[in-house]
Amino acid sequence: MDISGKASINRLKLSTFKLNTLLAVTKSINANLPTEELLKRYEIILREDLNIGKILIFKYTKGWNLILRSGCSDEIVNQISVERDLLEHKEISFITASPNPSLRVFDNIIPVFNNNVPIAYVIIGDIEEESEGVSPTIKHLHFIQTLSNIIIVAIENIRLYKESLQQEALRKELELAKKMQAMLIPDNDHLPHNDKIFVSTFYHPHLEVGGDYYDFIKLSDDEFGFCIADVSGKGISAAFLMSNFQANLRALFNARTPLPEIITRLNERVMASAKGEKFITLFIAKYSYKTRKLEYINAGHNPPIFYKTKDKELVYLRDGSVGMGMLEEIPSINHGSLEIDQRSKLFCYTDGLVELVNEKDGVSFGTQAIEECLANNDEIDLNIQSIVKSQNILEGSLAIFDDISIIGIEFFN
Repeated sequence: MDISGKASINRLKLSTFKLNTLLAVTKSINANLPTEELLKRYEIILREDLNIGKILIFKYTKGWNLILRSGCSDEIVNQISVERDLLEHKEISFITASPNPSLRVFDNIIPVFNNNVPIAYVIIGDIEEESEGVSPTIKHLHFIQTLSNIIIVAIENIRLYKESLQQEALRKELELAKKMQAMLIPDNDHLPHNDKIFVSTFYHPHLEVGGDYYDFIKLSDDEFGFCIADVSGKGISAAFLMSNFQANLRALFNARTPLPEIITRLNERVMASAKGEKFITLFIAKYSYKTRKLEYINAGHNPPIFYKTKDKELVYLRDGSVGMGMLEEIPSINHGSLEIDQRSKLFCYTDGLVELVNEKDGVSFGTQAIEECLANNDEIDLNIQSIVKSQNILEGSLAIFDDISIIGIEFFN
């Protein structure tokens, strides 16, 4: 057989090898092999079948990372910067004359793009630089490019699929947390509405789930308790901590147990649950229909505003302690109380309300604006509606960056 015939047979064998290789790689991808296995097979093809001696693959996933190194020392790899040395290459490039000496030991850079964005750079070089014949990096360059594109895109798709699974798991976790939180917040229809008091509330989580909580508990025929709380942080962890807190509070809150004791025991349980990583501010109170006495403890929470409509007097309810979970032991607890001898209004809120920033002039909403809305003879639910409307809270205001909860209680004389 003449030389041309042998050359034709060799070309046919090489073409058959390449087609079979691509078919095998495609089957491996369809078999959902993990990234590590795909990279291992890629390395075997280049090193053992094509005699490529040095391989580096840098891939972008929240930053550039080296995902394959073969035949290269740490010293060489550490002197290569993707941003400095590789990003300028938009096509297959020969780098034997690169300004970076570490790149000169390679032959080619093969960039891999997805939607016109670079997602990987493959760098290859021979083992035997002085061997006779055509260099494997040149002889098989376009095949290596095709193979590299298939492998890298497959790895990227694996990453995106895993990410989508994680997002779906997070979505389901959010749904669960949202349902759990909805169970914590009492419905307005079940709040006290009688000739002695009228309660109105408002709740607006910044995210799908939040860390705010309020509650009303009937302690006896003549007494009820209520609270408003805010956990530090946002999202699922805050919601689950608050769920645990609600269970503990309901187990402890009764007519017999003094408020300071409730605070002490709640602090112990928050410390056990949050381990010092989060804390909860709380305003907790009891009100007696008979004595018309309001007892309260403010544990690091925004001071509620109490307004006497006849005297036109505003009082901030500050007596209390540090927040739950801030310290192993609460150093002191001040027990506040006041007697309600005229029609009055109590306004409780979480800090998401006073941290609202006006979109036009950047001025914080603050407590002065609350005082202005509260200091009148209007009913408490109208006061709350006025505040919500004035700050565009339900219209998706960009000023909102935390959960907003409000409790308004009107005491009748």
